[in-house]
Amino acid sequence: MATVIDKTLLCKMFLAGAKNLEAHKDIINELNVFPVPDGDTGTNMTMTVMSAAKEVAELVDDAESLDMKVITKAISSGSLRGARGNSGVIMSQLCRGFCKIIGGSDEIDRVLIARASERAVESAYKAVMKPKEGTILTVAKAACEKAVELSEDESVDLDGMIDAVIAYAKEVLEKTPEMLPVLKEAGVVDSGGAGLVEFLVGAQAAFRGEVTDFSLDATEQKEEKKSDEINLKYPYKTVITSVAIRNFNIKQENDFIDYLASIGENAEVKVDGDKIDVDVQTADPGLVIQKVLTFANIDKVTVENIAKELMEMNTDTKEAEEEAPMEHKAVGFISVSVGDGINSIFKDLGVDRIIEGGQTMNPSTEDILSAIEKVNADTIFLYPNNKNIVMAANQARDLTKDKKIIVIPTKNIPQGITALITFVPELSDEENEAAMNEEIGNVSTGQVTYSVRDTEIDGFTIHENDIMGIGDKGMLAVGTDMAEVSFDMIGKIMEEKEDAELISIYYGADVTEADAEALKSKVEEAYSDCDVELQYGGQPVYYYVVSVE
Repeated sequence: MATVIDKTLLCKMFLAGAKNLEAHKDIINELNVFPVPDGDTGTNMTMTVMSAAKEVAELVDDAESLDMKVITKAISSGSLRGARGNSGVIMSQLCRGFCKIIGGSDEIDRVLIARASERAVESAYKAVMKPKEGTILTVAKAACEKAVELSEDESVDLDGMIDAVIAYAKEVLEKTPEMLPVLKEAGVVDSGGAGLVEFLVGAQAAFRGEVTDFSLDATEQKEEKKSDEINLKYPYKTVITSVAIRNFNIKQENDFIDYLASIGENAEVKVDGDKIDVDVQTADPGLVIQKVLTFANIDKVTVENIAKELMEMNTDTKEAEEEAPMEHKAVGFISVSVGDGINSIFKDLGVDRIIEGGQTMNPSTEDILSAIEKVNADTIFLYPNNKNIVMAANQARDLTKDKKIIVIPTKNIPQGITALITFVPELSDEENEAAMNEEIGNVSTGQVTYSVRDTEIDGFTIHENDIMGIGDKGMLAVGTDMAEVSFDMIGKIMEEKEDAELISIYYGADVTEADAEALKSKVEEAYSDCDVELQYGGQPVYYYVVSVE
């Protein structure tokens, strides 16, 4: 058993940690508190770490030039730029802090691990504006405390120290429901903390020599190499496992395959008894999900963006517009968005660059940096429009040196629209920032989607496939009828918004215009003192996005 960690062993441990995290990402995804069908913690953390792992794997192939500084730079830079979602950003900061300490040493011993762990936790906590206990931060801090405690104990070797650190991290992870009531109500431990533990477990296995295969997933590498051959119209690889709720005959199967062909390509449908597996590349995973729900109960959904550049392409026309050289301007605007209708709204409001993503697929720090690079402006206002993207936006801001980036912490699409409308060219950057931040605080929002599993939260008993209306602070309405849940959700928002003047309804790709108009009429009748606006959003997965101002 090794007494220190050298450069070769460090590479193996990082790669094994990344692979173990990837192997457990679906389990980690299922720990999310809200049972919504969107981008999840396990996926975000895996994509973050894999971004660094790919760079490390390339270094291993060139062993002669292997150097601790080069390795730590690959881990730090790769994870920072590949970070997705809040959990991914925190994971990248843990990597960054750890690497800052070990980068100058040829060998890592128990004392250096303790010092590096302290720096890692310090970096992670600084990245979060309002740190909460009961999260990945708590688990990381526990691992650090145990490492520091054992670093001076000569009776404990390095393997024993690593083992004790992981054991204590697991112990604290199991206590996270007692620290965060929302975890306790949902009956889960913190998903980010679980992801960190799986990474550490994989790294430990490599330290002990229990792992011999350090190659990254062959399918992933194959897809990456062929990304330029993929039809750019269909960026999302959507895989669904389901169980039929009634007899699924050959005619229905053929009709379903024809439908998939109309909205995507490379469709595969496998029927084994009542089990139905679907694999298709599409521009809108929500359409596939909704179609499957008409004849089956869904067990698992996996959505993967098979080519990073596709995130910035909506249509051929859009691509041509965005790739054209941009004239220099004093102030520019970047917005994260999803759905052709929502994208058009942001374009009409003056957004220079749209980053495709949002709730169903969180863009990485690298995606945001790429957009920043393409906007030729001295000052850029950046609207993440999702609470799980704000940290990645802040990280991109901190990594940008040649432009002034102002991140407006918009947590949803309506807040982003309100912030843009608030902009006044005659005001200074600081005055506009203050005005935008004030205005987004006056926007109350709700989103309507469906549940992917049974759970209990915010006093609601939710069954798989139930329709849910989710507000800014939690669940507002649950039922089986989309129109009723949507109306009830708006009613709950209005109860707390006595001075409301405007209700805006954005309907998604899976809602007909007739149904949307019917909801608008019902809302107008109930709240005659308010203006009610209906706009096509075209967003996947979320039937309606509503704002009240």
